[in-house]
Amino acid sequence: MRRREITFLVLFVLLLGGSFALISYGWVNDHVIEPFTGLVAKTSGAVLNLLGQDVRMHGTILRGPRFAVNIRNGCNGVEAMLIFLSAVLAFPARWSSRLIGLVLGIVAIQLVNLIRVVALFLTGAYFPRFFDASHTVVWQTVVILFSVLLWIVWARRFAAPPEPAS
Repeated sequence: MRRREITFLVLFVLLLGGSFALISYGWVNDHVIEPFTGLVAKTSGAVLNLLGQDVRMHGTILRGPRFAVNIRNGCNGVEAMLIFLSAVLAFPARWSSRLIGLVLGIVAIQLVNLIRVVALFLTGAYFPRFFDASHTVVWQTVVILFSVLLWIVWARRFAAPPEPAS
């Protein structure tokens, strides 16, 4: 491997490990991740209500007449975002390209995660026997793969390499 690839891999592992360690810290979880998860729940509940599901929200719990779910860490899209963000920050690209990638990536990953939460709620309400497999196998895989594929698209098409030093 060349030095550039090794540098990318080392930075990626350090950023990913550091970010996962940071979100596991109690204060960060309580003051950043839990409120963010509440926002994911609130947004998901609003979409479900637009779809006629009569969902009531309490913190991270979505409760409808047929089904209830608690959105927890791991279901809020944060891990997928951290994978994507670590890869973008570690990749040798202009900072302007990185910033665009970070902003667009966060939005795209959260949109996919919103679709995930809504689809899982509807699965639980109307096809409960498929909920567990859909939750643990299908949608977890979709969100993580989406974040990896999004990074590949960003890296190939939008991340111009930095200007060589003169």
